[in-house]
Amino acid sequence: MTRAAGLLVALALLALVVALSLAVGARQLTLGEAWSGLTDEGSGAYSVVHEMRLPRTQMGLLVGMALGLAGGVMQALTRNPLADPGLLGINAGAAAAVVTGLTFVNARGYHAQVGFAFVGAAAVSVLVYVVGGGRGATPARLALAGTALNAALYSYVNAAQLLDTASLDRMRFWTVGSLASAQQSTFWQALPFIATGALLALGLARPLNALALGEDAARALGSRPATIRAASMVAVTLLCGAATAACGPIVFVGLMVPHLVRSLTGPDLRWMLPYCAVLAPVLMLGADVLGRVLGRPGELQVGIVTAVLGGPFFLYFVRRGRVARA
Repeated sequence: MTRAAGLLVALALLALVVALSLAVGARQLTLGEAWSGLTDEGSGAYSVVHEMRLPRTQMGLLVGMALGLAGGVMQALTRNPLADPGLLGINAGAAAAVVTGLTFVNARGYHAQVGFAFVGAAAVSVLVYVVGGGRGATPARLALAGTALNAALYSYVNAAQLLDTASLDRMRFWTVGSLASAQQSTFWQALPFIATGALLALGLARPLNALALGEDAARALGSRPATIRAASMVAVTLLCGAATAACGPIVFVGLMVPHLVRSLTGPDLRWMLPYCAVLAPVLMLGADVLGRVLGRPGELQVGIVTAVLGGPFFLYFVRRGRVARA
């Protein structure tokens, strides 16, 4: 199968998962009823689909794409097979900054939260790189630095929540990563930031391919390594900050999807990143649907499901001895 044909298959799979996301829930709908609820205002399922299922499906598509692209860019930039916005603490940094804004300066509303999230994501990105060894960092050292910062930041998040008991329940669901409270307004507010980050990430595919050959080779091909790194970190900060502000920190999506995609497309980012943009929402929405099924009559939050799926994947990857020096 050619890579173009594979991308079409991925899009078909995405369409199927979107249909399931609209149909599966506390009130079970057939695919026909879900379609009727989506298109016919007179349908009895119209309010269920438009008020509950559609906003969380749209958010799952948007956040999944953001995390998949961020993971792909980070792995290419750092040459680190363990690079993931959640594993390296970037999502935790964004979450800690948002919780700080909510708790201490009453930063309500998406635009206020996303500003804090950007600052937190950018600060932790730099800190992990420095603590992990800078230019001499190895994948294992970066993973250890990210794990340590994750633990510290989430301890801070939990402590901050205890100081704000009035919003404890809402923050509790947000900090595990959830699509359950997704709203149309939040989707439209997040869209410009994630769309900008996605376009920047896709535009970096060719320069990052050149950088993978080494800095001297990249310069010989007309690229500027420092500019590529800066632009990549801007893209990752936009994608992770906006996604985390929208639905909380969700881990392992940016780790699993690029690895699976690389086995299909090879290391060429001109194909790998578009595949990530399609298949990461498949994983996100699939995990969300699975959480609704397994957690009945309630539901498991999508962040919990991706953690359960991603943990064994991460351990298998490490046990296979593939974490080599970058």
